[in-house]
Amino acid sequence: MAPLLLLLGLPFALAGHDYGQALSKSILFFEAQRSGFLPHNQRVTWRANSGLYDGKANGVDLVGGYYDAGDNVKFGLPMAFTITMMSWSIVEYGKQMASSGELSHAMDAVKWGTDYLIKAHPEPYVLYGEVGDGNSDHYCWQRPEDMTTNRQAYKIDPSNPGSDLAGETAAAMAAASLVFRHSNPAYANELLSHAHQDELLWAAAWLYQATDNQYYLNYLGKNGDALGGTGWAMNEFSWDVKYAGVQTLVAKFLMQGKAGAYASVFEKYQEKAEFFMCSCVGKGSRNVQKTPGGLIFRQRWNNMQFVTSASFLTAVYSDYLASAGKNMNCASGNVSPTELLSFSKSQVDYLLGDNPRATSYMVGYGNNHPQQVHHRASSIVSIKVNPSFVSCRGGYATWFSRKASDPNLLVGAVVGGPDENDNFADQRDNYEQTEPATYNNAPLFGLLARLSGGHGGYNQLLPVVAPAPKPQPKPTPQPKITPAPASSSSPIAVEQKLTTSWIANGKNYYRYSTIVTNKSAKALTDLKLSISKLYGPIWGLTQSGDSYVFPSWLNSLPAGKSLEFVYIHSASPADVSVSSYTLA
Repeated sequence: MAPLLLLLGLPFALAGHDYGQALSKSILFFEAQRSGFLPHNQRVTWRANSGLYDGKANGVDLVGGYYDAGDNVKFGLPMAFTITMMSWSIVEYGKQMASSGELSHAMDAVKWGTDYLIKAHPEPYVLYGEVGDGNSDHYCWQRPEDMTTNRQAYKIDPSNPGSDLAGETAAAMAAASLVFRHSNPAYANELLSHAHQDELLWAAAWLYQATDNQYYLNYLGKNGDALGGTGWAMNEFSWDVKYAGVQTLVAKFLMQGKAGAYASVFEKYQEKAEFFMCSCVGKGSRNVQKTPGGLIFRQRWNNMQFVTSASFLTAVYSDYLASAGKNMNCASGNVSPTELLSFSKSQVDYLLGDNPRATSYMVGYGNNHPQQVHHRASSIVSIKVNPSFVSCRGGYATWFSRKASDPNLLVGAVVGGPDENDNFADQRDNYEQTEPATYNNAPLFGLLARLSGGHGGYNQLLPVVAPAPKPQPKPTPQPKITPAPASSSSPIAVEQKLTTSWIANGKNYYRYSTIVTNKSAKALTDLKLSISKLYGPIWGLTQSGDSYVFPSWLNSLPAGKSLEFVYIHSASPADVSVSSYTLA
């Protein structure tokens, strides 16, 4: 569920870099990674259609998706993780993206990936996880538009299992369903229908987030120990190691009061999530390594993937803590939400140029950024400029070995970055440091939106509650369904229902869901609702003066369709009525 409105008042001042510009560029990078038939609104114009026969040899349509990094292979596992992280970013910080005008671009980036994942799951128990072969692809240096390498597709099925791939793909589809729940509910439901295929912790956490289905709550509670969610204390988070991510997400459930009977188990998840956070800020019992300039350092080959993913987790967890009004207890002292967010900001600022080399590791941002990126498409002249065929080995001789700047600027790409001593060699053959990857950029969606837009008046927890619900000492309010005060002939129906209740600090809280349905045969626009006797946070509407109107991602409500908003307070249902509207 996306965040509820609640003013927080974090005192942290964010300045120094143009995070909005960096956000725009980080999203634009994904258009350079597109495979398949490019759309009419393609903004990276030096790219052209490619991979148009992917899947044909296997009898399936696998056209589309993203090239993984600087090569021309489509790897399912990192692609799915990329989509999960883009979706998580939008779920948490979609409002900030909307304010900067980038939400639609971010959603387009997610959908380009999920459209492909749907194709890759053509039937139950079959999932295609790779198109192209890494060995043959790396032997050649060609534009995607010129590829002559083997485009064999590889799948998992009951005879060839791959639970890690299935789990990440399920997580990606479940997370993306949250992105499209309001703007495209049919597509969101289609994603969920494909997502119900795996039960690993990461997938189960996202399916619980997307569906509130008790089955997935039980899975997280009963399998946390056996599958390592409550046992593994990690100081890295990546497409290949996701424990810190699931631990952070489950900690959110706990702070939301959604742990049910598994509060004690979810507390163990949270302990491990905070182990990760403490290690990042240098106050844990086993801290992450950092360069002399202060950058997280995990490994020489594409270290920046660990930087962006860790920084996203610390940023979002800082908001969870702030929403709960809590600090974090680390081995070397308490850590406030502001301190945790300050760490995230320090990593982003380093990436954007505040480092010993004064180098921006995002291509196209700042005055000093990589010029010789290890990337086939950007390093070879655009096929639109020179359509002459570039051969497999000829590309190495003519373009790879060329000691000059790339002919195509790969705007927004985050490269592998410096070594453990902050050193960096801007050379195309230095693939460990100059190759970009989709999963480097994906966590930056949310992180840059957060730094650009501030906390946005949001409570990330929906709601702030005690770790576990307790028995109610008095009956909950009786009216579970409250129709709008309008005649039965009204073209707009409003129904409210109580969905859950709990006690926090001795006070009863109630969560209400309100459904507004357009019963007319025309599109509903300019809707204004009057809401009185509301004493808590609300999500799913935008306040405009004394009225509430459509949220930023919704301009109209088609005939027969509904929208949902929710609110939480410690009283009976608020009074909701329709003030005005237009049917067009």
